[in-house]
Amino acid sequence: MTSNDRDQAKEYVLKKAKELDVKFIRLWFPDILGFLKSFAITVEELETAFARGMGFDGSSIEGFVRIDESDMVAHPDPTTFQILPWRPKERHSVARMLCDITWPGGKPIAGDSRQVLKQNLQKIAEKGYTFYVGPELEYFYFPSSTEPKPLDNGGYFDNTPEDIATDLRRQTILYLEEMGIGVEYSHHEVAPSQHEIDLHYTDALSMADSVMTHRAVVKQVAQMNGKYATFMPKPLPGVNGSGMHCHMSLFKGKKNAFFSADDKFNLSPEARSFVAGLLKHASAITAVTSQWVNSYKRLVPGYEAPVYLTWARRNRSDLIRVPEYQPGREDATRVEYRSPDPACNPYLTFSVLLAAGMDGIEKGLEPPLPVEQNVFEMSEEERRTRGIGTLPGSLWEAVCLAEKSEVVRTALGDHVFNSFIANKKIEWDRYRTYVTDFEISRYLPIL
Repeated sequence: MTSNDRDQAKEYVLKKAKELDVKFIRLWFPDILGFLKSFAITVEELETAFARGMGFDGSSIEGFVRIDESDMVAHPDPTTFQILPWRPKERHSVARMLCDITWPGGKPIAGDSRQVLKQNLQKIAEKGYTFYVGPELEYFYFPSSTEPKPLDNGGYFDNTPEDIATDLRRQTILYLEEMGIGVEYSHHEVAPSQHEIDLHYTDALSMADSVMTHRAVVKQVAQMNGKYATFMPKPLPGVNGSGMHCHMSLFKGKKNAFFSADDKFNLSPEARSFVAGLLKHASAITAVTSQWVNSYKRLVPGYEAPVYLTWARRNRSDLIRVPEYQPGREDATRVEYRSPDPACNPYLTFSVLLAAGMDGIEKGLEPPLPVEQNVFEMSEEERRTRGIGTLPGSLWEAVCLAEKSEVVRTALGDHVFNSFIANKKIEWDRYRTYVTDFEISRYLPIL
């Protein structure tokens, strides 16, 4: 966006805020773990916010700065201005904008994960590329945050009778669309009380902002109706967990750089190298795409979650799937990366996915042969013979692999990389020293 475009966007927001009788503007930004942070200003401060930003103490925000470097400035992005549809609209309405975080002098702070994604996108823009992403976010509805009991017993694509979960999903979609976020699909997922809302494919930065909004709206609607929505990867044992499959492509101008009419899979050499890069770095980037201890309760064989480092067209047991080409829809050519979960930081996740794929393109990597068989049903010996590796089996294993990866370090930048690794090591240490209910029930009576 040029400075002239940004000035026009600011003028539009100032005008719109007056027309809609906006009184409060919530300034949103993510910490390095992907938690949404915010504070509110009144409309009287809006011009100041655009001109100079709004100062705040960033020392308590995870991964931002040290306590002796607390002064931060939030600069609202006028292109993200939207009215919050669940707040009063007739008088004193409330809006929100996503922010970029800087030092008081205007220099971006290294801990701003939105800025991390911007920097990665700028690198490929210099090569003529635009990165597009379409995630599928799965989640559960429960009675409360302490009561993980399903609200329904529906299954995949079930047309269940009208119930509270159906109403929650419907209201969520209406709110998302009111906020300018296009919804492509919504449906019941495989597990009881598990649902999915897919967003329209768009550029990676807009999509990361939309993922943050999506999660906030899903939770807000559930809370307004006395229920609880969770993006926890594996809240229930014995059933599927929640994933965030990411459909991705690169464009050069208006042309999809992933499409080729001469390839069996309709994939260009760039697309094939992108797949090869993803497979090469998949284990190293998993600490970012699946960043919680609980993430690895989902990434196990048998519940449709991909754990094997393979790719194919139709096979949904593979880590990477290439949706089948439909004639006349060259723009829809894409690759689907299936291991991320919806509790990730989307800015960092899109950054490492892009970096892994681009490393494949820059080095001209070739992917292995696609695996169309069900990898889950192969014997361990057969997988070993075919050279099929696996994703990390625990957060600790994933963090150790990420820590050795120059691709991950470069994608995140030293500050976020070091802060993220340190945070995840602390989480693992707390987990491994915690005595669980399983251990009490299993061992206390017999040992």
